[in-house]
Amino acid sequence: MATLIHTLADHSDDVNCCAFSPSLLATCSLDKTVRIYSLSDFTELSYSPLKGHTYAVHCCCFSPLGHLLASCSTDGTTMVWDTHDGQVLAVLGQPSGSPVRVCRFSPESTYLVSGAADGSVVLWNVQSLKLYRSGSVKDGSLVACAFSPNGNCFVTGSSWGDITIWDDTMRCLYNEKAHDLGVTCCDISSQPISDGEHGSRYFQMASCGQDNKVKIWLILFADSLGVELRYKCTLSGHSAPVLACAFSYDGQMLVSGSVDKCVIIYETNTGNILHTLSQHTRYVTTCVFAPCTALLATGSMDKTVNIWQFDSKQPCAGNTVEKESEVAVQNWSEDDVSAWLCAQGLTDLVGLFKRNNIDGKELLHLTKESLTNELKIESLGLRSKILQKIEELRMKMVSVSVAIPDEFLCPITRELMKEPVIAAGYRYRGLG
Repeated sequence: MATLIHTLADHSDDVNCCAFSPSLLATCSLDKTVRIYSLSDFTELSYSPLKGHTYAVHCCCFSPLGHLLASCSTDGTTMVWDTHDGQVLAVLGQPSGSPVRVCRFSPESTYLVSGAADGSVVLWNVQSLKLYRSGSVKDGSLVACAFSPNGNCFVTGSSWGDITIWDDTMRCLYNEKAHDLGVTCCDISSQPISDGEHGSRYFQMASCGQDNKVKIWLILFADSLGVELRYKCTLSGHSAPVLACAFSYDGQMLVSGSVDKCVIIYETNTGNILHTLSQHTRYVTTCVFAPCTALLATGSMDKTVNIWQFDSKQPCAGNTVEKESEVAVQNWSEDDVSAWLCAQGLTDLVGLFKRNNIDGKELLHLTKESLTNELKIESLGLRSKILQKIEELRMKMVSVSVAIPDEFLCPITRELMKEPVIAAGYRYRGLG
C-alpha cells in the first residue's frame, strides 16, 4: 500500500523534475530555482534554494554518488553544483544556445549529457567539465535521456517521437519511431533479465509520450553485435498524455505520471496496476523512485512534490546488518550484495555488480586488480573505499565464525572466562 508521508510546497511555480541521491532529494521548477532536501526528515538544506538560472529549470539529476547535481534551463545552460555546499562548479553552455530540456549523468560519472530544444545533444566530460562530443537528432526537440547500466550507451527521446540509441562516441546505433505524437520521457532499468531462449541478458527500457501510452522495450547491449531493441508491451492505464516514467531500483515496478493528474505504479513483469495515486490537482510532470528505499517522489504543475512510502521487495540498507549475522557472506545472493552496497553508501555500484553477477563469494574475492581490470572502476578513491568495506566485512566474518573452545567458557554462565585457574589434584568421590 502506498502512503503519502510528506508534501513539499516551497516552489512558487510548476514543478518540472525530481531526483534522488542516496541521502538527498532535489526538485526544480519554472520559478528558476532548484531546491535540495534531506531524506532523513525532508527539511530543506541551508544553502537551498539554488538560484543560478535566469529562466525556467526543466531537469535536475544527481551524480551516482550524490556529490554533484546538474540542472538545465531555458537559459541554454547546464549548471553543475557541489551538493556539500551548494557552490557552482561549472556553467556549461549549449553550443547552439538553445534551451536545454534534459540532463543525465552516466552511471560511473564519466559523462554528463545535455539535450536541447533544437535537437542538439552534448556529451560533457565530468572530470574536466569540458565538452567531449556533440551531435543532433534530425527532427524535434530532445526531451528525454537515459544511460545504459554500463554507461557505454545512452538513449534519447524527441518531441518528434523517435527513440535514438548512441554510443559514448556519439555514434548513432539505432533509431526508431516510438510514440506517434512525441516522446516525453524514458528510463532504463539497472537490473538485467534473461530472454529465456538464448540466455541473453536484456535490460528493460520504458518510454512514454503524448499518445497516452507507456511502452516497455528490451535492449541488448552487445559489444560485437551493436544494439538490439525489441518491443515488449504497451501499458494503457492513463487517459491523457504521459509526461514521466521511471523504474524502481529492482526493476520490478514502473511508475508513470500524466496530464490526467494521476500517478500509476505498475508491476513490470505482468503490467498489472498496483497503485493509482490521485492526490495532485494538476498535471503530474515528474515521478521517481529513491534508490534502495521504499520512497517515491511525484511532482506536479500544482507546485507541490508528494513523498510516498510503500511496501517494497527491493533490498534496503536497513536490513543489511541482520543479513550479515544471519547468512554467511559467502552464501549471499546478488540481491544481498546489492543491499550491502546500499548500506555502505555505494548505491551507484549496484548495477555494475549485478551485471557482473557479483554474489557473496565473488565479493570476498575482489581485489584491486579485479576492480580495475575487470570491473573497470577508474577512481582510486572509490576502489579504496570498496576494498576497505570488504575488509571490514571479512573481519566481521572472522569475529563471528571463530569458535570458542568449550574449555574457555564458564560451565555455569557459558561466558568467556578471564584469567582461568586450573585446579589440580581434585577428584570427586561418591557417597558410601
